[in-house]
Amino acid sequence: MAATLSAFYPETIFHFDLQQEIDDASSRRPWAAGIFSKTLLKQDDMRVLLTLMDQGATMNEHHADGSVSIQVLLGLLRVKTQEGVHSIPARHLLVLEPSAGHDVRAVEPSAFLLTISWPDSEKLRAMPHRGYGS
Repeated sequence: MAATLSAFYPETIFHFDLQQEIDDASSRRPWAAGIFSKTLLKQDDMRVLLTLMDQGATMNEHHADGSVSIQVLLGLLRVKTQEGVHSIPARHLLVLEPSAGHDVRAVEPSAFLLTISWPDSEKLRAMPHRGYGS
């Protein structure tokens, strides 16, 4: 649901009832590969996604060009990074640096918010894996 008022984005403030979003997603089962994802917010510099995973569902190794936060709302996730395996229970937050490779596995039925904060255009173009820069 959106309401109007904001100093940074004068046209809108965004407000989400996460329990309602989780209930709606749950009603859409079965999900392909045991994963449901919905973009709640898409801005030039940020994305917020709600993701639900059935027990045992896995997202193979991937990365984002921006900083990533994984805020577990329900369940338990295992996130594998170059530094090791991290168990992330409900009400915990994991933050990854830009371009950090990771995979995600739901140890039990889980719901989490994924937030990606994109770097400015100059930093993005300079990232060597993107094929930009010198």
